[in-house]
Amino acid sequence: MTDQELEERIAAFARWHYEFEFDGGIRTPVPWPGQINRHRQRRRYFFDRLLALMGGSLSGHRVLDLGCNAGLWSLSSLESGADFVLGIDANQTYIDQAELVFEAKGVERSRYDFVRGNIFEQQLDGQFDVVLCLGIMEVSAKPVELFELMCGAGAQVIVIDTVVSLARSSYFELAKLHEPRNRVDHELVLLPSVQAVVELAAEFGLQTVPLAPNMTDYAGMDDYREQRRLAFICAGDGVSLAGLPRAAPARPPAVRWLEQMSSARLGGRRRS
Repeated sequence: MTDQELEERIAAFARWHYEFEFDGGIRTPVPWPGQINRHRQRRRYFFDRLLALMGGSLSGHRVLDLGCNAGLWSLSSLESGADFVLGIDANQTYIDQAELVFEAKGVERSRYDFVRGNIFEQQLDGQFDVVLCLGIMEVSAKPVELFELMCGAGAQVIVIDTVVSLARSSYFELAKLHEPRNRVDHELVLLPSVQAVVELAAEFGLQTVPLAPNMTDYAGMDDYREQRRLAFICAGDGVSLAGLPRAAPARPPAVRWLEQMSSARLGGRRRS
């Protein structure tokens, strides 16, 4: 594929969610710079920690990427040594983008596959030991079935990145999707509290660490800054999560509002 052909094929898509860079300085366009920073920060937040947990490489592991979009995390997994990656997404445009990216990157076809379809309708029994569940739990009304799917796929390590409820107890918050096209099953979804993710994973024999944020720049990341989004790493008994930094409990919105008001009042006082 020539550079001109690649540029034309990239331009044929109305929108790209991720920035990919190819030889010759060719890049996929993204709507705004904050989005580029967002995914760089997400990499260091949960993906670099996954690699550290796995000894610095995904060599010897097969990765399942649920809701793969254009394949950024699938590509990151292969570039980190994964033997094979399967990406699943319900949106054909995303599958087409992922196929283009991997073709342009020259990835061997035997190392990956992308499938369009509902994640709950796939036959994945025991095929994968690492599962990426990034942005999927928040668009589903079936959190229990989602864990059944991931564990049924053979997962020993699961990375979850999701919008969370700020409830302190084990709780699922009923919410309606702002973008119905993103749904996995229904427009009404169940957003888990942090404790709900931990307890649900434990039901399937997994230990879980809610990851402490380590962002250096929150541009494009207000949901993380406000603690409405969090990442988790879950693992079976053979994997120790002891070295992972654990997130502090989120402050409820009312507490944050009172703190902001108090700070504003103190800041507005005249010095004597």
